Amino acid sequence: MDHSAPRFAPPPFARRLLTTARSTRFRLERTAAGRVRGPAGRVRPLLTPVHLSLRDSRTLNVALAAPHGPGRARLLITRGPRGIAVPLTYEPHTGATPLLTATVTLRGMRDGVWRLTVETRDADGRVRRYGLAPADSGAPPATPTAPHAPDPRTGTLVRVVRARSGRAVLQATRSRPRAELVRFVPSGDGITVYGRLVAGGLPGAAEAVRRRDGVVVPAEVEWEGAAFALRVPLAAMAGAGPGQWVWDFRVGRLPVGRWLTDVRDPSAAYPTPFRVHALPGGTLVRAHAHFTRTGAFAVTCWDITDAVRESDAPRDLAEETS
Repeated sequence: MDHSAPRFAPPPFARRLLTTARSTRFRLERTAAGRVRGPAGRVRPLLTPVHLSLRDSRTLNVALAAPHGPGRARLLITRGPRGIAVPLTYEPHTGATPLLTATVTLRGMRDGVWRLTVETRDADGRVRRYGLAPADSGAPPATPTAPHAPDPRTGTLVRVVRARSGRAVLQATRSRPRAELVRFVPSGDGITVYGRLVAGGLPGAAEAVRRRDGVVVPAEVEWEGAAFALRVPLAAMAGAGPGQWVWDFRVGRLPVGRWLTDVRDPSAAYPTPFRVHALPGGTLVRAHAHFTRTGAFAVTCWDITDAVRESDAPRDLAEETS
């Protein structure tokens, strides 16, 4: 397999067409999933949960007041003919309203809008179905993390959204191909970046791209399936021109970064120090491997070999004359 073969992206007009078609489909699905009238035109009431949240687009937590006391109940998560049914646990509380609760692990959520329905069954066998309204939690607090995070394995983002009818639905959006950084390891003679491809990304060549002027330097990369290890080419980067420059990185034509996270500002959440690396051949490079505010991985570097030699010259002369 030729890992260096380029991938051809669709032209801009095709991408715009696909984006428009996708947004239209989501809008139509939200309208259908948010319907609150039954087959006979009867308006179905909405239950406002005590708690309704998602963690990492994989774990759905729900708690709501039991509408009819003890009895069988379940949460239905459906999209067209597809769906899952999750039993709701009845939890009586002394001095408080009894709750129906569930914790659901979402697996294989297809791209689209999913309907949430609470189904209860009384002792006499009567079945009632209710939609859910978004949890009334007030304005979200200002925190370092966003309210929703993509699935760290697949990149799919699942959110609780409000349909125009006021009903809460789940909207799953698949990730575009990404080169996700897992960790980077600085050492005395260089920096190694470990990562993986997500959502259909294809292996390919790696390169460092200098900001402002777009100078490209190839980087050594090793593959093990979808996982990669990239050796930052500090010598070539520092030797590409005098002065201090910032470099970004691409693997298989995809920008490398920490994308699958709910951290709002990775540059502030993951501060990193400057380090001096002694490269083979005696070159000294001062480098700062870091994340940008958007999550991209970047390295600021410059060759300080001559500056170090000049600063050491007077001391060496003094030692020789003493």
